[in-house]
Amino acid sequence: MDTVNILERLVENYQVLVYFFIFLGLIIEGEFILISVGILLHLDALGLYPAVVFIFLGLLSKTILGYYLGSYIHIRWNHTKFLKHIEKRVLSVVPHFQQKPFWSIFISKFIVGANNIVIIFSGYQKVAFKRYLEAEFSSTLIWAPALVSIGYLFSLTAIHISREIWRFSFIILVLIVLFIIFDRLVGWIYEIFEEFYHDAQ
Repeated sequence: MDTVNILERLVENYQVLVYFFIFLGLIIEGEFILISVGILLHLDALGLYPAVVFIFLGLLSKTILGYYLGSYIHIRWNHTKFLKHIEKRVLSVVPHFQQKPFWSIFISKFIVGANNIVIIFSGYQKVAFKRYLEAEFSSTLIWAPALVSIGYLFSLTAIHISREIWRFSFIILVLIVLFIIFDRLVGWIYEIFEEFYHDAQ
C-alpha cells in the first residue's frame, strides 16, 4: 500500500526544484502554495528555514513586480475601455480604495483571488509606494503564517484519518475546497457590507 512516505521522499529528492516552485508559485498565486508548504512542513519533507526564505523572496517579488506592472499598464493603456471595466470590477470589491488604500490593500490579502488584482491596481492607481508596502507587509505578516498553519492542520487531520497516499490526498483536497468556499463566503459578506456602508454614506 502506497503511503505518504512516497510524497515525503519525492519532495526530499527534488527539494531545490520544490523551493523554486514555491518561489515562482507565490508570484503567480498564493493561497494554495502556502497551504501546500504547511502540508509539506508537517510531513517533514521541507526545512522550516529554507521554506521561510523562499516564501519571503516569492512574496516580496510579487509585491514589487505587481506594483510596477500596474504602473506600466497605467502609462501604456490607461484610457482603454477594458481597463475601465476592470477598474469598476476592482472598485466593486474594494469600493473605498481611493479613500482608504491602506485598508483596501490589507483586506484584499484575505480574499482569495482579490489580492493579485489589487496589487496591480495599486500600481495602476499610483498609490504611494511606501504606503503600499506598509499595507502589503503588515497583511502578509498575518496572512502567510495563517495559511501555512492551515496547511499544517489540514495535513495533521488527514494523516490521523489515513496514511494511504490517495485517501490522504483526497482528504486534503476536500479540506482545501471547504476552505475556499468559506473564504468566498467571507468575501461575499464583506462585499455586501461595503455596499451597504457605501450607500449609507
